[in-house]
Amino acid sequence: MDSPRNGAPVRTEAHTAPGRESLLNKIGELRAEISQLQEAVVSHAAVDQAIGVVVTLGGLRPDQGFQVLREVSQHTNVKLRQVSEQIVDWVHSEQLSDEIRAALDKALATVRST
Repeated sequence: MDSPRNGAPVRTEAHTAPGRESLLNKIGELRAEISQLQEAVVSHAAVDQAIGVVVTLGGLRPDQGFQVLREVSQHTNVKLRQVSEQIVDWVHSEQLSDEIRAALDKALATVRST
Protein backbone atom coordinates (compact mmCIF):
# COMPACT_ATOMS: atom_id res chain seq x y z
CA MET A 1 0.00 0.00 0.00
CA ASP A 2 1.13 3.47 -0.84
CA SER A 3 0.50 6.85 0.70
CA PRO A 4 -3.11 7.49 1.55
CA ARG A 5 -5.31 9.62 -0.62
CA ASN A 6 -8.01 11.49 1.27
CA GLY A 7 -7.19 9.39 4.28
CA ALA A 8 -7.78 6.06 2.53
CA PRO A 9 -4.87 3.75 1.70
CA VAL A 10 -4.23 3.24 -1.99
CA ARG A 11 -3.40 -0.25 -3.35
CA THR A 12 -0.88 -0.23 -6.18
CA GLU A 13 -0.15 -3.94 -6.59
CA ALA A 14 -0.83 -5.28 -10.07
CA HIS A 15 -4.37 -6.51 -10.34
CA THR A 16 -4.69 -9.67 -12.34
CA ALA A 17 -7.88 -9.98 -14.28
CA PRO A 18 -9.46 -13.42 -14.43
CA GLY A 19 -8.05 -15.36 -17.38
CA ARG A 20 -5.29 -12.84 -18.02
CA GLU A 21 -2.56 -15.42 -17.58
CA SER A 22 -4.23 -17.81 -20.01
CA LEU A 23 -4.59 -14.97 -22.53
CA LEU A 24 -0.90 -14.13 -22.18
CA ASN A 25 -0.03 -17.80 -22.68
CA LYS A 26 -2.22 -17.94 -25.79
CA ILE A 27 -0.55 -14.79 -27.17
CA GLY A 28 2.85 -16.42 -26.64
CA GLU A 29 1.71 -19.58 -28.41
CA LEU A 30 0.33 -17.57 -31.34
CA ARG A 31 3.55 -15.58 -31.66
CA ALA A 32 5.55 -18.82 -31.78
CA GLU A 33 3.20 -20.22 -34.42
CA ILE A 34 3.50 -17.06 -36.53
CA SER A 35 7.27 -17.30 -36.34
CA GLN A 36 7.18 -20.94 -37.44
CA LEU A 37 4.85 -20.14 -40.32
CA GLN A 38 7.05 -17.28 -41.48
CA GLU A 39 10.07 -19.59 -41.44
CA ALA A 40 8.10 -22.24 -43.37
CA VAL A 41 7.19 -19.71 -46.07
CA VAL A 42 10.83 -18.71 -46.51
CA SER A 43 11.92 -22.35 -46.53
CA HIS A 44 9.25 -23.28 -49.06
CA ALA A 45 10.35 -20.45 -51.35
CA ALA A 46 13.97 -21.62 -51.24
CA VAL A 47 12.96 -25.20 -52.05
CA ASP A 48 10.77 -24.04 -54.95
CA GLN A 49 13.59 -21.93 -56.37
CA ALA A 50 16.06 -24.81 -56.05
CA ILE A 51 13.60 -27.12 -57.82
CA GLY A 52 13.57 -24.60 -60.65
CA VAL A 53 17.37 -24.63 -60.83
CA VAL A 54 17.53 -28.42 -60.85
CA VAL A 55 14.73 -28.71 -63.42
CA THR A 56 16.52 -26.26 -65.71
CA LEU A 57 19.93 -27.82 -65.13
CA GLY A 58 18.78 -31.38 -65.72
CA GLY A 59 15.89 -30.90 -68.13
CA LEU A 60 13.59 -32.57 -65.63
CA ARG A 61 9.98 -32.35 -64.52
CA PRO A 62 9.28 -30.50 -61.24
CA ASP A 63 8.53 -33.74 -59.37
CA GLN A 64 11.90 -35.08 -60.51
CA GLY A 65 13.57 -31.86 -59.37
CA PHE A 66 12.17 -32.34 -55.90
CA GLN A 67 13.29 -35.98 -55.95
CA VAL A 68 16.83 -34.85 -56.78
CA LEU A 69 16.86 -32.34 -53.92
CA ARG A 70 15.55 -34.95 -51.50
CA GLU A 71 18.24 -37.44 -52.57
CA VAL A 72 20.98 -34.83 -52.22
CA SER A 73 19.69 -33.98 -48.75
CA GLN A 74 19.57 -37.62 -47.68
CA HIS A 75 22.98 -38.55 -49.09
CA THR A 76 24.75 -35.54 -47.60
CA ASN A 77 22.83 -35.49 -44.31
CA VAL A 78 22.06 -31.80 -44.88
CA LYS A 79 18.56 -30.46 -44.37
CA LEU A 80 16.52 -30.01 -47.54
CA ARG A 81 16.15 -26.28 -46.87
CA GLN A 82 19.91 -25.87 -46.54
CA VAL A 83 20.62 -27.88 -49.69
CA SER A 84 18.08 -25.71 -51.51
CA GLU A 85 19.62 -22.49 -50.25
CA GLN A 86 23.08 -23.64 -51.35
CA ILE A 87 21.86 -24.55 -54.82
CA VAL A 88 20.07 -21.22 -55.23
CA ASP A 89 23.19 -19.38 -54.01
CA TRP A 90 25.30 -21.46 -56.43
CA VAL A 91 23.50 -19.83 -59.37
CA HIS A 92 24.77 -16.43 -58.22
CA SER A 93 28.14 -17.27 -56.70
CA GLU A 94 29.11 -20.20 -58.96
CA GLN A 95 30.36 -21.96 -55.82
CA LEU A 96 28.91 -25.19 -54.45
CA SER A 97 30.50 -27.47 -51.88
CA ASP A 98 32.15 -30.55 -53.32
CA GLU A 99 29.91 -32.81 -51.24
CA ILE A 100 26.69 -31.20 -52.47
CA ARG A 101 27.96 -31.04 -56.05
CA ALA A 102 28.89 -34.75 -56.08
CA ALA A 103 25.54 -35.75 -54.58
CA LEU A 104 23.73 -33.50 -57.06
CA ASP A 105 25.55 -35.02 -60.04
CA LYS A 106 24.79 -38.53 -58.78
CA ALA A 107 21.10 -37.77 -58.14
CA LEU A 108 20.73 -36.14 -61.56
CA ALA A 109 22.30 -39.19 -63.24
CA THR A 110 19.98 -41.50 -61.31
CA VAL A 111 16.83 -39.58 -62.22
CA ARG A 112 17.83 -39.26 -65.88
CA SER A 113 18.39 -43.01 -66.16
CA THR A 114 14.88 -43.87 -64.95
